[in-house]
Amino acid sequence: MKDNFSAQSSGYAQFRPGYPAQLFDFLFENCHHFDCAWDCATGNGQIASVLAERFRQVEATDISENQLKNAAQKPNIHYQLGRAESPDFPDQSFDLVTVGQAAHWFDFEKFYPEVRRVLKPGGLLALVGYNLLRVDGPTEEVIEYFYNTTLDGCWDGERHLVEEAYRTIPFPFDEIPFPEMASTYSWTVDQLLGYLGTWSAVQHFIRKNGRSPIDEGFVAQMKKVWPEGEIRPVRFPVFGRVGF
Repeated sequence: MKDNFSAQSSGYAQFRPGYPAQLFDFLFENCHHFDCAWDCATGNGQIASVLAERFRQVEATDISENQLKNAAQKPNIHYQLGRAESPDFPDQSFDLVTVGQAAHWFDFEKFYPEVRRVLKPGGLLALVGYNLLRVDGPTEEVIEYFYNTTLDGCWDGERHLVEEAYRTIPFPFDEIPFPEMASTYSWTVDQLLGYLGTWSAVQHFIRKNGRSPIDEGFVAQMKKVWPEGEIRPVRFPVFGRVGF
């Protein structure tokens, strides 16, 4: 699994979107028991912190020590470094395994057998993520040019799995239809720019070119269509593959 987020872990914790209550309601409706959950590739613990409200114990792993240092802390969440494909947990440990915006980095041939091993009978696996944000026409034109043209060649090959909403990944589980949902926020343009700075392709661009693509020109272009201080609704379409 690639570690594309350690360098901007504090920004990730500050700006990365979370998931709507609808997602957790859906997962909890399909969970049979609430003893222990594993949030794999937890990042800053966004999902783990919500699971901790319902589960007795949450194990949360990530390959990035910096991410874990910025993770939300709760007494029943145990964070540790660990790879998705080689979890250090006993057989039949979990009622639920979640992966948020990270499954596209995994080696599925190694990950899925481990999920089968650590899930209890009847346990649930949820691979979830979100796609390119929606705001308004002029803003989206600027973002899409930035995404497709400025950052051309900087996105990892796995990104197409997110663009396809995980529809093309293997999923050898008894699948449950995933409801339509989205995460919505009220943001300023500066919050949007902070979020764009967490993109892995932005970090690749910086390493490749020695400068940030979010430069004065881009900021001016963005603030021309979204004036500074103005608050606008931002919507992230959420997708998932969920099954037993």
